[in-house]
Amino acid sequence: MNTPEEINLKLLQQLESEPHLNQRSLAERLGLSLGKANYCLQALVAKGLIKISNFKRSDHKLAYAYLLTARGVREKARLTVAFLKRKQHEYEELQIEIARLKVEVEAMDDRTGAARPNRARRER
Repeated sequence: MNTPEEINLKLLQQLESEPHLNQRSLAERLGLSLGKANYCLQALVAKGLIKISNFKRSDHKLAYAYLLTARGVREKARLTVAFLKRKQHEYEELQIEIARLKVEVEAMDDRTGAARPNRARRER
């Protein structure tokens, strides 16, 4: 999770499923500093993607719930689609790279006469 879009997506996912998470818990779950989590949450509020509702608990401590707005739900869907497309592309690129490396390893084995572990297991 490196890009701001990925951070926003993860935040929106977490908040949609658990709106009462505090900033410290969100930061820990996402591997962010508390300051970065606060900054990102404030940016989501400023964009109108989430709203913060506060309420009093029975122990008289102020508590917050981070609620996705309709716009936030739409943005989460958009980010999810973009993330999925990016990861599918990365997956396809990895498959091509793996196939290329397999051919390269086979060529090295043929030149050196070394038996690959998989080939040795199959021959037994």
